[in-house]
Amino acid sequence: MRVAFLGNDTWSVPSLRALAAAEDVDLELVLTNPPRPAGRGSHLTPTAVADVAGESGLPLLEVDRVRDGEGFDALDTLEPDAIVVVAYGEILTPDVLDIPRLGAVNVHFSLLPRWRGAAPVQRAILEGDEVTGVTVMLMDEGLDTGPVLAEAETAIGPDEDAGTLGGRLAELGAPLVVETLLELQRGSVEPVSQDHSAATYAPKLLPEERTIDWTQPADAIVRRVRALAPEPGAVTTFRHGRLKVLGAEPKVVGNRIDLDPPVPGRLGTDEDGTPTVHARWDLVRLLDVAPAGRKQMTGAEWARGARIEPLEHLG
Repeated sequence: MRVAFLGNDTWSVPSLRALAAAEDVDLELVLTNPPRPAGRGSHLTPTAVADVAGESGLPLLEVDRVRDGEGFDALDTLEPDAIVVVAYGEILTPDVLDIPRLGAVNVHFSLLPRWRGAAPVQRAILEGDEVTGVTVMLMDEGLDTGPVLAEAETAIGPDEDAGTLGGRLAELGAPLVVETLLELQRGSVEPVSQDHSAATYAPKLLPEERTIDWTQPADAIVRRVRALAPEPGAVTTFRHGRLKVLGAEPKVVGNRIDLDPPVPGRLGTDEDGTPTVHARWDLVRLLDVAPAGRKQMTGAEWARGARIEPLEHLG
């Protein structure tokens, strides 16, 4: 089977490697975005897919898009049996979808029709889902609306953040997409239409969604931290500077009658030096943080350096 691969993200890499290693798959073209400015120096940095394709000697084309121009021409000339799309970020046009004989196959990091869109991993954590998974689907013109070919379900760990969960889903989807492609070629898989009435949507998180609202319950705050870690990170303010919160856990205070209820955002420390923050209900322990312009450190290290004073607040 002759396959073209479209991907950009580190989560694209496991599927790329699996396809390259599959005996019955000829990976004849890898398309990814050109190098973009990244890091403190804004140096041009290739995508994770470009790095792996280059190391593996795979035929690589770095283009901004495939709906027209050089990217479309390359696919049209190749006429692959299938196109595999993983974390690519472009909705394919009908002209592109019509190129492969078997269709365009997408690996999506949720159990469709739940969490269609750009941020399914983050939204699942943010909303407190206990279960998620990977869907292999045939692409159509819509946003993750095509028929399902295969799914694999997994529980979301209570401490998993978007980085660890997304990486695990990427590994789960890699062998699944290879197996599904071969079944598609043999005609042994039946596409199943999604229940569109049950769809939920996972738009990319907006910059304002990064800000922690300390008037929320502790468990909701911790989910936000997990959903935004490791990048771009949930943020709050301390002494008029920004503090990125990259790891947190709730600490249950329990039922009590308090004549002077704590103010949300009020800082304190645990016995081990880990900073705690009052939420609407219970406390949030700050496990990992990154002050503005500084590297990630443990919450205890930050608290020691900051010398938190009584009655100080975050936010």
